[in-house]
Amino acid sequence: MQELGPLIKAAILGIVEGLTEFLPISSTGHLILAGELLGFNDEKGKAFLIMIQTGAMLAVMWQYRARFWGLTTGLFTRREDQIFIGKLFVAFLPAAIVGLLFGGLIKAHLFGSVPVALALIAGAFVILAVERFYKSWRVESVDAMTWRDAFLVGVAQCFALIPGVSRAGATIIGGMLCGLSRKAATEFSFFLAVPTLIAAGGYDLAKLGGEFSIADLEILAVGLVVSFISALICIRWLLRYVASHTFNVFAWYRIVLGAIILIVMW
Repeated sequence: MQELGPLIKAAILGIVEGLTEFLPISSTGHLILAGELLGFNDEKGKAFLIMIQTGAMLAVMWQYRARFWGLTTGLFTRREDQIFIGKLFVAFLPAAIVGLLFGGLIKAHLFGSVPVALALIAGAFVILAVERFYKSWRVESVDAMTWRDAFLVGVAQCFALIPGVSRAGATIIGGMLCGLSRKAATEFSFFLAVPTLIAAGGYDLAKLGGEFSIADLEILAVGLVVSFISALICIRWLLRYVASHTFNVFAWYRIVLGAIILIVMW
């Protein structure tokens, strides 16, 4: 697949990012695997994989544009909007701190096929275990979350720094363990993606932005646009799906994919 043109590669990676960012199957893990297959596994390629996550973030903002506009206009006037933004910040902070402290080590040692495969399988068993005992919840909507709920979801997001764990999986399952309904946990995961992806993309742009030339802008644009479209489709589908389904199917998918990767590498 490495003989494909750069724009086609960018489009493929945009599709992978958009379809996996908000599902509990690890977008980073899938991007690492796809990046290795397509030859996007150098430092610039790794930065590209993180930066196209901005397209998925913009899809969330578009899907919830009325809510984000309300949060923006009510930031200094409405107490409920100030509280919700505060909870997002509390949830964002743990992963931001851990990422700054250990992000370099994680990229150096865990951005590979075998670590991704092991994390996919381990995360799958966590999902299956939680779904096995998840029978009721106390929080029906994101606005009913407590500060403690937000912080614990943020702690859960720290595990997603390990490629293959899944940011969506960690935050959704973490939310369910805190007593959130599937819908509330999924929606809070969407909202939390915005500051998280902005921070990750901005950090990598500041570090490696100088390596990108004007010629690379076209590739980045393709990746971002395709990521936005595919993520928007995925978000709308997932909101309908969680209304009447568990996450077990994603767990079994993770196990199968992880096993295939390990067999191929072996």
